[in-house]
Amino acid sequence: MVAISVPGLGSFLHDYPLMALRPSRTRGCLLRGCFKFVAHTPTHEAREEAFDLEIEVPPGFPKALPRVTETGGRIPRHGDYHVNSDGTLCLGSPLRLLLKLSNAPTLQGFASSCLVPYLFAISHKLRNGGPLLFGELAHETPGLIADYLDLFQLRRPEQVTEVLRALGIKKRRANKLPCPCGCGVRLGRCKFNARIRGFRTLANRSWFRHQHHWILESLRLLRSRTPGSPPRFAPALSQLQTARRKLAAT
Repeated sequence: MVAISVPGLGSFLHDYPLMALRPSRTRGCLLRGCFKFVAHTPTHEAREEAFDLEIEVPPGFPKALPRVTETGGRIPRHGDYHVNSDGTLCLGSPLRLLLKLSNAPTLQGFASSCLVPYLFAISHKLRNGGPLLFGELAHETPGLIADYLDLFQLRRPEQVTEVLRALGIKKRRANKLPCPCGCGVRLGRCKFNARIRGFRTLANRSWFRHQHHWILESLRLLRSRTPGSPPRFAPALSQLQTARRKLAAT
């Protein structure tokens, strides 16, 4: 039934016994069922929650992210609840999720570091309203770029695309490019190179190339909708950084 070997699959099924393997039409692994968990934060007491989910684990896992769909109808299907247009849950920016997953690159690690925090925040929002816990990204492209600006410690969206371009090619070629930080020297001679080097281990070059092309196209579409007025990402970035500081202080 499982076409691929999924790291941590046995532990995941042990921890979430109401989830079960289902036949998959792809080379990946498909799980469906009731995802029941208990979670808490320093400022919120432990609470048991349950959501009906479908989780598609791709062959490239853990360097490719699972797709998660809520099948029970509890989560409203719009951006305020961070649900994508295809119905999958927007658990965070892809690169942020890969970074979290790298600390525990198993299906169990994905559940605890990526899925449970999102669902806990959603359940709190469903009960109490207001923004999501743990800091909330703007939906779609503005939030994605704001988070990448935060990850790379940069200021302009064009710099994000330059970093993704560099990560999508071999290091020898990337080191000859102008450094995305704007210092005026080649990437290979700038200390910024050390800042982004670790990201290469999170995904393969084709993944970064796809992200690069997707963000370039998204920026083009945003600018075409507001000609003469460039998209503003500073408010989203400021909101994100403030939320992260508050979370770190709890």
